[in-house]
Amino acid sequence: MIRFLLFCLLIVQTQFTIAQSDSAPQPQKKKARSSSLDRELTTALAGFHGTIGVYVRNLRTGETVAINADTLFPTASMIKVPILCGLFDKIHKGELAYDQQLVYRDSLHYDDGIVGSFKDGTKLALSKVAMLMITVSDNTGSLWCQALAGGGATINQWLDTNGFHQTRVNSRTPGRAANQAQHGWGQSTPRDMADLITYIRQGKAVSPDASEEMYRNLGHQYWDNDGLSQIPPDIKTACKNGAVNQARSEVVFVHAPHGEYVYCVMTKNQKDESWVRTNEGFVALRNIAAILWHHFEPKSTWKPSAGYEKWW
Repeated sequence: MIRFLLFCLLIVQTQFTIAQSDSAPQPQKKKARSSSLDRELTTALAGFHGTIGVYVRNLRTGETVAINADTLFPTASMIKVPILCGLFDKIHKGELAYDQQLVYRDSLHYDDGIVGSFKDGTKLALSKVAMLMITVSDNTGSLWCQALAGGGATINQWLDTNGFHQTRVNSRTPGRAANQAQHGWGQSTPRDMADLITYIRQGKAVSPDASEEMYRNLGHQYWDNDGLSQIPPDIKTACKNGAVNQARSEVVFVHAPHGEYVYCVMTKNQKDESWVRTNEGFVALRNIAAILWHHFEPKSTWKPSAGYEKWW
């Protein structure tokens, strides 16, 4: 009888322990860090004449690599992604209409891109100006969109509210003259920019429908001759790049067959300020894109066609 009671007590205690185990909060899984990819990228970046930062994340596996990922860099034209968010926030609030007709004035002229080449009085839809800002990185159109979005201060407030504390518009923004002198039009980190384009991809920027339209624009990239040239042309990507004399950058979201991944490469203080295909920064953008594609798609035999260099 005593043995039977002890046996019953043991069963009850065991069941209680199991129940406690099942109900207890489980520890969160840490993000998988790829030591092999880390080593490969570190080797590829060795000897770079300047400062370079990289952030990579595979959204399916959680595999990440962060090299100077939280260091501030000049965004150059990548700042047009936050401007796009600020513009769509105004549209979402009803303060602007995507299809409204705008009138171009000579006072808006910044350079001789597409928008800056229009005649005074030319009418065009806001949607076309936004498209030109992202697709061909039109500078006059971008500054026009920045003003329509409420200016740099308004865009920076949107960034801060949405958790992007390292990304800021500097140009034509009160109180940010010193930042502009150091970083130019805008500043960010590789991690922040990768997170921002992922935020848009996941439908969290402004609203799901606004995110979707912004993401479509980011998928129409004219400047596809660096990082994108190392990804098969039938693979969907969303991208924005930027370049000034001492800095080259690119943020890319890749819809790879075995799992989406996002990455951002940024440079600053480059000794090589040339504007040719062999510029050290442009070479780094291509090398990193190729390493990532073959790391995440190891069975892929694709490579750029012979002679692709002439389309740079």
